[in-house]
Amino acid sequence: MSVSTIAREKNSVDNMHTADPMAVDVKSINEQPAKTRPGLYYGWVMLPISIAGLIATSPAQTFGVSIFNEPIRLSLNLSHGQIAAAYTLGTLFAALPLAYFGALLDRHGLRRSMAVVVVLFGFACLATSQVAGWWSLFVAFFALRFLGPGALSMVSSNTLAYWFHRRLGMVEGIRQVGMAASMAVVPIVNLWLIEQFGWRGSYAFLGIAIWCAMLPLVAFAFRNRPEDVGQRMDNFIPPNHAEDETAEIPVDRSLAPDEALRTRSFWIVAAGTGIYGIIHTAVFFSIVSIYADRGLTDAHAAQMLTVFAISLAAMQFIGGILADHVRATILLPVSLAGLSLAMFLLTRVTDPLTGCVCGTIMGCSQGLFFSVSNPLWVRYFGRMHLGKIRGTVATLTVGSSSLGPMLFGFGRDWLGNYDAVLLLFTFAPLPLMVLCCFASPPVRRDDDVPPAAR
Repeated sequence: MSVSTIAREKNSVDNMHTADPMAVDVKSINEQPAKTRPGLYYGWVMLPISIAGLIATSPAQTFGVSIFNEPIRLSLNLSHGQIAAAYTLGTLFAALPLAYFGALLDRHGLRRSMAVVVVLFGFACLATSQVAGWWSLFVAFFALRFLGPGALSMVSSNTLAYWFHRRLGMVEGIRQVGMAASMAVVPIVNLWLIEQFGWRGSYAFLGIAIWCAMLPLVAFAFRNRPEDVGQRMDNFIPPNHAEDETAEIPVDRSLAPDEALRTRSFWIVAAGTGIYGIIHTAVFFSIVSIYADRGLTDAHAAQMLTVFAISLAAMQFIGGILADHVRATILLPVSLAGLSLAMFLLTRVTDPLTGCVCGTIMGCSQGLFFSVSNPLWVRYFGRMHLGKIRGTVATLTVGSSSLGPMLFGFGRDWLGNYDAVLLLFTFAPLPLMVLCCFASPPVRRDDDVPPAAR
Protein backbone atom coordinates (compact mmCIF):
# COMPACT_ATOMS: atom_id res chain seq x y z
CA MET A 1 0.00 0.00 0.00
CA SER A 2 1.46 3.38 -0.99
CA VAL A 3 2.18 6.17 1.47
CA SER A 4 -0.34 8.42 -0.26
CA THR A 5 -3.05 5.77 0.03
CA ILE A 6 -2.36 5.33 3.77
CA ALA A 7 -2.49 9.09 4.24
CA ARG A 8 -5.82 9.33 2.45
CA GLU A 9 -7.30 6.56 4.59
CA LYS A 10 -6.02 8.17 7.78
CA ASN A 11 -7.59 11.50 6.80
CA SER A 12 -10.85 9.69 6.06
CA VAL A 13 -10.86 8.11 9.53
CA ASP A 14 -9.99 11.39 11.22
CA ASN A 15 -12.78 13.14 9.37
CA MET A 16 -15.28 10.53 10.49
CA HIS A 17 -14.35 11.14 14.10
CA THR A 18 -14.87 14.88 13.71
CA ALA A 19 -17.98 14.54 11.64
CA ASP A 20 -21.42 15.75 12.47
CA PRO A 21 -23.39 12.53 13.02
CA MET A 22 -26.59 14.18 11.85
CA ALA A 23 -25.22 15.83 8.69
CA VAL A 24 -25.60 14.28 5.29
CA ASP A 25 -22.90 14.49 2.61
CA VAL A 26 -24.95 16.34 0.02
CA LYS A 27 -22.57 15.75 -2.86
CA SER A 28 -22.48 12.02 -2.19
CA ILE A 29 -26.24 11.71 -1.88
CA ASN A 30 -27.12 13.93 -4.81
CA GLU A 31 -24.89 11.87 -7.10
CA GLN A 32 -26.80 8.72 -6.17
CA PRO A 33 -30.47 7.78 -6.58
CA ALA A 34 -32.60 8.53 -3.54
CA LYS A 35 -34.16 5.58 -1.77
CA THR A 36 -36.63 5.77 1.09
CA ARG A 37 -38.13 3.21 3.42
CA PRO A 38 -41.84 2.39 3.12
CA GLY A 39 -44.28 3.70 5.70
CA LEU A 40 -44.77 7.05 7.41
CA TYR A 41 -41.64 9.11 7.92
CA TYR A 42 -41.81 10.72 11.36
CA GLY A 43 -40.37 13.93 9.97
CA TRP A 44 -43.84 14.64 8.57
CA VAL A 45 -45.14 14.48 12.15
CA MET A 46 -42.41 16.85 13.32
CA LEU A 47 -43.28 19.40 10.63
CA PRO A 48 -46.66 20.45 12.14
CA ILE A 49 -45.10 20.46 15.61
CA SER A 50 -42.41 22.81 14.32
CA ILE A 51 -45.14 24.98 12.76
CA ALA A 52 -47.05 25.04 16.05
CA GLY A 53 -43.90 26.15 17.88
CA LEU A 54 -43.42 29.01 15.45
CA ILE A 55 -47.05 30.12 15.67
CA ALA A 56 -46.81 30.03 19.47
CA THR A 57 -44.30 32.90 19.30
CA SER A 58 -47.06 35.23 18.00
CA PRO A 59 -47.75 37.04 21.32
CA ALA A 60 -44.15 38.33 21.22
CA GLN A 61 -43.89 38.93 17.48
CA THR A 62 -44.23 42.50 16.29
CA PHE A 63 -47.42 41.75 14.35
CA GLY A 64 -48.92 40.42 17.59
CA VAL A 65 -47.62 43.14 19.90
CA SER A 66 -48.59 45.98 17.52
CA ILE A 67 -52.32 45.48 18.19
CA PHE A 68 -51.66 45.91 21.92
CA ASN A 69 -49.52 49.04 21.55
CA GLU A 70 -52.19 51.71 21.75
CA PRO A 71 -54.17 50.10 24.61
CA ILE A 72 -50.94 49.60 26.58
CA ARG A 73 -49.66 53.10 25.79
CA LEU A 74 -52.89 54.78 26.84
CA SER A 75 -53.30 52.60 29.92
CA LEU A 76 -49.78 53.39 31.16
CA ASN A 77 -49.87 57.02 29.97
CA LEU A 78 -46.80 56.71 27.73
CA SER A 79 -45.78 58.65 24.61
CA HIS A 80 -45.10 57.03 21.23
CA GLY A 81 -41.38 57.41 21.86
CA GLN A 82 -41.55 55.92 25.36
CA ILE A 83 -43.37 52.74 24.35
CA ALA A 84 -41.10 52.40 21.31
CA ALA A 85 -38.06 52.79 23.59
CA ALA A 86 -39.35 50.08 25.95
CA TYR A 87 -39.84 47.73 23.02
CA THR A 88 -36.50 48.65 21.46
CA LEU A 89 -34.47 48.22 24.64
CA GLY A 90 -36.32 45.06 25.60
CA THR A 91 -35.59 43.60 22.18
CA LEU A 92 -31.96 44.72 22.27
CA PHE A 93 -31.28 43.12 25.65
CA ALA A 94 -33.21 40.02 24.57
CA ALA A 95 -30.74 39.55 21.72
CA LEU A 96 -27.68 39.32 23.97
CA PRO A 97 -28.20 35.81 25.47
CA LEU A 98 -29.38 34.14 22.24
CA ALA A 99 -25.93 32.94 21.15
CA TYR A 100 -25.50 31.31 24.57
CA PHE A 101 -28.96 29.76 24.28
CA GLY A 102 -27.92 28.35 20.92
CA ALA A 103 -24.97 26.62 22.55
CA LEU A 104 -27.29 25.19 25.24
CA LEU A 105 -29.61 24.00 22.48
CA ASP A 106 -26.75 22.05 20.89
CA ARG A 107 -25.85 20.57 24.28
CA HIS A 108 -29.26 19.63 25.71
CA GLY A 109 -31.23 18.86 22.57
CA LEU A 110 -34.37 20.19 20.95
CA ARG A 111 -37.09 18.50 23.00
CA ARG A 112 -35.83 19.48 26.44
CA SER A 113 -35.08 23.01 25.25
CA MET A 114 -38.54 23.48 23.77
CA ALA A 115 -40.24 22.26 26.95
CA VAL A 116 -38.34 24.73 29.13
CA VAL A 117 -38.87 27.63 26.74
CA VAL A 118 -42.62 26.99 26.38
CA VAL A 119 -43.10 26.96 30.16
CA LEU A 120 -41.13 30.18 30.61
CA PHE A 121 -42.82 31.87 27.68
CA GLY A 122 -46.25 31.20 29.15
CA PHE A 123 -45.13 32.84 32.41
CA ALA A 124 -43.80 35.80 30.40
CA CYS A 125 -47.24 36.35 28.88
CA LEU A 126 -48.84 36.20 32.33
CA ALA A 127 -46.27 38.68 33.65
CA THR A 128 -46.99 41.05 30.75
CA SER A 129 -50.61 41.22 31.84
CA GLN A 130 -49.45 42.69 35.17
CA VAL A 131 -47.16 45.52 34.02
CA ALA A 132 -47.73 48.82 35.81
CA GLY A 133 -45.26 51.28 34.26
CA TRP A 134 -42.40 51.81 31.85
CA TRP A 135 -39.82 49.71 33.70
CA SER A 136 -42.05 46.69 34.13
CA LEU A 137 -43.11 47.01 30.49
CA PHE A 138 -39.44 46.99 29.47
CA VAL A 139 -38.86 43.78 31.48
CA ALA A 140 -41.97 42.21 29.94
CA PHE A 141 -40.82 43.06 26.42
CA PHE A 142 -37.39 41.62 27.21
CA ALA A 143 -38.89 38.32 28.37
CA LEU A 144 -41.34 38.11 25.49
CA ARG A 145 -38.77 38.89 22.79
CA PHE A 146 -36.07 36.60 24.21
CA LEU A 147 -38.34 33.60 24.76
CA GLY A 148 -40.62 34.01 21.73
CA PRO A 149 -38.99 35.29 18.51
CA GLY A 150 -35.62 34.39 20.00
CA ALA A 151 -35.49 31.04 21.78
CA LEU A 152 -38.75 29.34 20.73
CA SER A 153 -38.36 30.41 17.12
CA MET A 154 -34.79 29.06 17.10
CA VAL A 155 -35.88 25.66 18.39
CA SER A 156 -38.63 25.53 15.78
CA SER A 157 -36.20 26.50 13.01
CA ASN A 158 -33.55 23.96 13.99
CA THR A 159 -36.01 21.08 14.33
CA LEU A 160 -36.55 20.51 10.61
CA ALA A 161 -32.81 20.59 9.87
CA TYR A 162 -32.45 17.36 11.86
CA TRP A 163 -35.17 15.59 9.87
CA PHE A 164 -34.87 16.81 6.29
CA HIS A 165 -32.13 17.58 3.82
CA ARG A 166 -33.29 16.98 0.26
CA ARG A 167 -36.62 18.73 0.88
CA LEU A 168 -35.44 21.18 3.53
CA GLY A 169 -36.28 24.21 1.44
CA MET A 170 -39.78 22.94 0.73
CA VAL A 171 -40.60 21.95 4.32
CA GLU A 172 -39.13 25.20 5.62
CA GLY A 173 -41.42 27.01 3.21
CA ILE A 174 -44.39 25.03 4.53
CA ARG A 175 -43.38 25.91 8.10
CA GLN A 176 -43.26 29.59 7.23
CA VAL A 177 -46.65 29.34 5.55
CA GLY A 178 -48.04 28.41 8.96
CA MET A 179 -46.46 31.52 10.41
CA ALA A 180 -47.83 33.65 7.58
CA ALA A 181 -51.31 32.27 8.23
CA SER A 182 -50.98 33.28 11.87
CA MET A 183 -49.98 36.80 10.77
CA ALA A 184 -53.29 37.01 8.92
CA VAL A 185 -55.35 35.65 11.81
CA VAL A 186 -53.57 36.74 15.01
CA PRO A 187 -54.16 40.53 14.69
CA ILE A 188 -57.88 39.90 14.20
CA VAL A 189 -57.98 37.47 17.14
CA ASN A 190 -56.05 39.93 19.31
CA LEU A 191 -58.50 42.72 18.50
CA TRP A 192 -61.37 40.45 19.53
CA LEU A 193 -59.61 39.39 22.73
CA ILE A 194 -58.95 43.01 23.68
CA GLU A 195 -62.61 43.88 23.12
CA GLN A 196 -63.70 40.94 25.28
CA PHE A 197 -61.09 40.87 28.07
CA GLY A 198 -59.00 44.03 27.78
CA TRP A 199 -55.30 43.93 26.94
CA ARG A 200 -54.32 42.50 30.35
CA GLY A 201 -56.79 39.64 30.24
CA SER A 202 -55.82 38.95 26.63
CA TYR A 203 -52.14 38.41 27.46
CA ALA A 204 -53.05 36.14 30.37
CA PHE A 205 -55.31 34.12 28.06
CA LEU A 206 -52.53 33.81 25.45
CA GLY A 207 -50.03 32.51 28.02
CA ILE A 208 -52.37 29.78 29.21
CA ALA A 209 -53.32 28.90 25.61
CA ILE A 210 -49.65 28.38 24.73
CA TRP A 211 -49.22 25.94 27.61
CA CYS A 212 -52.35 24.00 26.67
CA ALA A 213 -51.39 23.77 23.00
CA MET A 214 -47.64 23.14 23.16
CA LEU A 215 -46.83 21.15 26.29
CA PRO A 216 -48.82 18.02 25.28
CA LEU A 217 -47.12 18.06 21.86
CA VAL A 218 -43.68 18.28 23.44
CA ALA A 219 -44.44 15.59 26.02
CA PHE A 220 -46.03 12.99 23.77
CA ALA A 221 -45.02 13.63 20.15
CA PHE A 222 -41.77 15.59 19.93
CA ARG A 223 -38.60 13.65 19.03
CA ASN A 224 -35.10 15.04 18.63
CA ARG A 225 -33.98 13.16 15.53
CA PRO A 226 -34.84 10.25 13.24
CA GLU A 227 -32.67 7.78 15.17
CA ASP A 228 -35.02 8.20 18.15
CA VAL A 229 -37.72 6.39 16.17
CA GLY A 230 -35.47 3.99 14.27
CA GLN A 231 -35.34 6.05 11.08
CA ARG A 232 -32.80 8.09 9.14
CA MET A 233 -32.84 11.63 7.80
CA ASP A 234 -35.22 11.99 4.82
CA ASN A 235 -36.15 8.32 5.47
CA PHE A 236 -32.99 7.68 3.43
CA ILE A 237 -31.61 4.25 2.60
CA PRO A 238 -27.87 4.33 1.80
CA PRO A 239 -27.18 3.11 -1.75
CA ASN A 240 -26.09 -0.55 -1.95
CA HIS A 241 -27.17 -1.04 1.69
CA ALA A 242 -30.93 -1.17 1.35
CA GLU A 243 -31.20 -4.14 3.68
CA ASP A 244 -28.22 -3.42 5.92
CA GLU A 245 -29.53 -1.80 9.09
CA THR A 246 -26.00 -1.09 10.33
CA ALA A 247 -24.87 0.78 7.22
CA GLU A 248 -23.67 4.30 7.90
CA ILE A 249 -25.21 7.32 6.21
CA PRO A 250 -22.48 9.40 4.52
CA VAL A 251 -21.56 12.38 6.66
CA ASP A 252 -19.99 15.77 6.10
CA ARG A 253 -17.90 17.99 8.34
CA SER A 254 -19.67 20.93 9.90
CA LEU A 255 -17.95 24.26 10.27
CA ALA A 256 -17.22 25.35 13.83
CA PRO A 257 -18.80 28.66 14.86
CA ASP A 258 -15.48 30.53 14.61
CA GLU A 259 -14.95 29.11 11.11
CA ALA A 260 -18.44 30.20 10.05
CA LEU A 261 -17.78 33.69 11.38
CA ARG A 262 -14.74 33.96 9.13
CA THR A 263 -16.79 33.44 5.96
CA ARG A 264 -18.19 36.35 3.96
CA SER A 265 -21.43 34.46 3.31
CA PHE A 266 -22.26 34.38 7.03
CA TRP A 267 -22.00 38.14 7.40
CA ILE A 268 -23.74 39.00 4.13
CA VAL A 269 -26.78 36.81 4.82
CA ALA A 270 -26.85 37.80 8.50
CA ALA A 271 -26.83 41.46 7.46
CA GLY A 272 -29.69 40.80 5.05
CA THR A 273 -31.63 39.09 7.83
CA GLY A 274 -30.89 42.06 10.06
CA ILE A 275 -32.15 44.63 7.56
CA TYR A 276 -35.44 42.76 7.33
CA GLY A 277 -35.59 42.72 11.11
CA ILE A 278 -35.05 46.48 11.34
CA ILE A 279 -37.48 47.47 8.60
CA HIS A 280 -40.33 45.04 9.10
CA THR A 281 -40.28 45.36 12.88
CA ALA A 282 -40.46 49.14 12.57
CA VAL A 283 -43.26 49.09 10.01
CA PHE A 284 -45.45 46.54 11.76
CA PHE A 285 -44.88 48.05 15.20
CA SER A 286 -46.16 51.42 13.94
CA ILE A 287 -48.47 50.41 11.09
CA VAL A 288 -51.64 51.65 12.80
CA SER A 289 -50.04 55.03 13.48
CA ILE A 290 -48.59 55.23 9.93
CA TYR A 291 -52.04 54.66 8.45
CA ALA A 292 -53.68 57.12 10.84
CA ASP A 293 -51.28 59.86 9.69
CA ARG A 294 -52.48 59.23 6.13
CA GLY A 295 -56.17 59.39 7.02
CA LEU A 296 -56.66 55.62 6.98
CA THR A 297 -58.26 53.51 9.70
CA ASP A 298 -57.22 50.60 11.92
CA ALA A 299 -59.27 48.34 9.67
CA HIS A 300 -57.23 49.45 6.65
CA ALA A 301 -54.02 48.66 8.55
CA ALA A 302 -55.34 45.22 9.46
CA GLN A 303 -56.29 44.72 5.80
CA MET A 304 -52.75 45.52 4.73
CA LEU A 305 -51.38 43.02 7.26
CA THR A 306 -53.77 40.38 5.95
CA VAL A 307 -52.66 40.94 2.36
CA PHE A 308 -49.04 40.85 3.50
CA ALA A 309 -49.62 37.54 5.27
CA ILE A 310 -51.32 35.95 2.26
CA SER A 311 -48.51 37.06 -0.06
CA LEU A 312 -45.94 35.91 2.47
CA ALA A 313 -47.52 32.47 2.71
CA ALA A 314 -47.68 31.99 -1.05
CA MET A 315 -44.12 33.15 -1.67
CA GLN A 316 -42.65 31.16 1.22
CA PHE A 317 -44.04 27.96 -0.24
CA ILE A 318 -42.88 28.86 -3.76
CA GLY A 319 -39.58 30.19 -2.45
CA GLY A 320 -38.98 27.02 -0.45
CA ILE A 321 -39.24 24.96 -3.62
CA LEU A 322 -37.01 27.42 -5.50
CA ALA A 323 -34.44 27.23 -2.69
CA ASP A 324 -33.99 23.51 -3.42
CA HIS A 325 -33.17 24.18 -7.07
CA VAL A 326 -31.93 27.78 -7.59
CA ARG A 327 -28.79 29.35 -6.16
CA ALA A 328 -29.18 31.62 -3.14
CA THR A 329 -26.95 34.21 -4.85
CA ILE A 330 -29.75 34.73 -7.38
CA LEU A 331 -32.80 34.64 -5.11
CA LEU A 332 -31.52 36.79 -2.22
CA PRO A 333 -30.81 39.92 -4.33
CA VAL A 334 -34.26 39.67 -5.93
CA SER A 335 -35.90 39.63 -2.52
CA LEU A 336 -33.98 42.70 -1.31
CA ALA A 337 -34.94 44.62 -4.44
CA GLY A 338 -38.56 43.88 -3.57
CA LEU A 339 -38.07 45.19 -0.04
CA SER A 340 -36.71 48.49 -1.34
CA LEU A 341 -39.65 48.85 -3.73
CA ALA A 342 -42.14 48.11 -0.94
CA MET A 343 -40.68 50.84 1.28
CA PHE A 344 -40.86 53.33 -1.58
CA LEU A 345 -44.55 52.50 -2.09
CA LEU A 346 -45.23 52.87 1.63
CA THR A 347 -44.15 56.52 1.40
CA ARG A 348 -46.91 56.96 -1.21
CA VAL A 349 -49.77 55.18 0.58
CA THR A 350 -52.86 57.39 0.60
CA ASP A 351 -55.59 54.83 -0.09
CA PRO A 352 -56.33 51.19 0.82
CA LEU A 353 -55.46 49.89 -2.67
CA THR A 354 -51.92 51.28 -2.60
CA GLY A 355 -51.53 49.84 0.88
CA CYS A 356 -52.55 46.41 -0.36
CA VAL A 357 -50.05 46.60 -3.24
CA CYS A 358 -47.35 47.59 -0.75
CA GLY A 359 -48.32 44.70 1.54
CA THR A 360 -48.22 42.26 -1.35
CA ILE A 361 -44.70 43.27 -2.36
CA MET A 362 -43.50 43.25 1.25
CA GLY A 363 -44.91 39.76 1.76
CA CYS A 364 -43.35 38.38 -1.42
CA SER A 365 -40.02 39.96 -0.57
CA GLN A 366 -39.83 38.60 2.95
CA GLY A 367 -41.23 35.23 1.93
CA LEU A 368 -38.55 34.75 -0.71
CA PHE A 369 -35.69 35.93 1.48
CA PHE A 370 -36.42 33.72 4.47
CA SER A 371 -37.41 30.65 2.48
CA VAL A 372 -33.93 30.86 0.96
CA SER A 373 -31.90 31.97 3.99
CA ASN A 374 -33.35 29.56 6.58
CA PRO A 375 -32.16 26.35 4.83
CA LEU A 376 -28.92 28.11 3.88
CA TRP A 377 -27.45 27.99 7.40
CA VAL A 378 -27.43 24.22 7.61
CA ARG A 379 -26.52 23.75 3.96
CA TYR A 380 -23.54 26.10 4.18
CA PHE A 381 -22.32 25.33 7.71
CA GLY A 382 -23.65 21.88 8.71
CA ARG A 383 -25.61 20.65 11.74
CA MET A 384 -23.10 19.95 14.49
CA HIS A 385 -22.96 23.59 15.69
CA LEU A 386 -26.23 24.75 14.14
CA GLY A 387 -27.66 26.02 17.44
CA LYS A 388 -24.63 28.17 18.21
CA ILE A 389 -24.39 29.52 14.66
CA ARG A 390 -28.08 30.34 14.42
CA GLY A 391 -27.97 31.69 17.95
CA THR A 392 -25.33 34.16 16.81
CA VAL A 393 -27.48 35.08 13.82
CA ALA A 394 -30.49 35.51 16.12
CA THR A 395 -28.49 37.82 18.38
CA LEU A 396 -27.62 40.00 15.40
CA THR A 397 -31.13 39.83 13.96
CA VAL A 398 -33.12 40.44 17.12
CA GLY A 399 -30.65 43.12 18.21
CA SER A 400 -30.90 44.96 14.91
CA SER A 401 -34.69 44.68 14.88
CA SER A 402 -34.71 46.66 18.11
CA LEU A 403 -33.54 49.76 16.25
CA GLY A 404 -36.53 50.03 13.91
CA PRO A 405 -39.33 50.90 16.35
CA MET A 406 -37.11 53.46 18.09
CA LEU A 407 -36.28 55.14 14.76
CA PHE A 408 -39.96 55.31 13.91
CA GLY A 409 -41.09 56.33 17.41
CA PHE A 410 -38.67 59.21 17.91
CA GLY A 411 -38.83 60.18 14.23
CA ARG A 412 -42.56 60.59 14.61
CA ASP A 413 -42.20 62.57 17.86
CA TRP A 414 -39.50 64.91 16.47
CA LEU A 415 -40.52 65.31 12.82
CA GLY A 416 -44.26 64.82 13.07
CA ASN A 417 -44.34 62.03 10.46
CA TYR A 418 -42.62 58.85 9.32
CA ASP A 419 -41.54 59.98 5.83
CA ALA A 420 -37.83 60.56 6.49
CA VAL A 421 -37.33 57.15 8.10
CA LEU A 422 -39.30 55.43 5.34
CA LEU A 423 -37.05 57.10 2.75
CA LEU A 424 -34.00 55.80 4.64
CA PHE A 425 -35.52 52.30 4.60
CA THR A 426 -36.04 52.58 0.84
CA PHE A 427 -32.31 52.88 0.14
CA ALA A 428 -30.90 50.72 2.94
CA PRO A 429 -31.43 47.31 1.22
CA LEU A 430 -29.69 48.30 -2.03
CA PRO A 431 -26.03 47.78 -0.98
CA LEU A 432 -26.91 44.38 0.50
CA MET A 433 -28.70 43.46 -2.71
CA VAL A 434 -25.33 43.71 -4.48
CA LEU A 435 -23.40 41.92 -1.74
CA CYS A 436 -25.79 38.96 -1.75
CA CYS A 437 -24.60 38.14 -5.27
CA PHE A 438 -21.34 37.06 -3.59
CA ALA A 439 -22.88 34.98 -0.75
CA SER A 440 -21.70 31.68 -2.25
CA PRO A 441 -21.15 28.47 -0.21
CA PRO A 442 -17.91 28.46 1.81
CA VAL A 443 -15.19 26.26 0.28
CA ARG A 444 -13.12 23.89 2.41
CA ARG A 445 -9.43 24.48 2.06
CA ASP A 446 -8.56 20.79 2.35
CA ASP A 447 -10.72 19.31 -0.40
CA ASP A 448 -12.35 22.31 -2.13
CA VAL A 449 -15.80 20.85 -1.46
CA PRO A 450 -18.44 23.29 -0.20
CA PRO A 451 -19.87 22.18 3.15
CA ALA A 452 -23.48 21.27 2.54
CA ALA A 453 -23.48 22.91 -0.89
CA ARG A 454 -26.14 21.89 -3.30
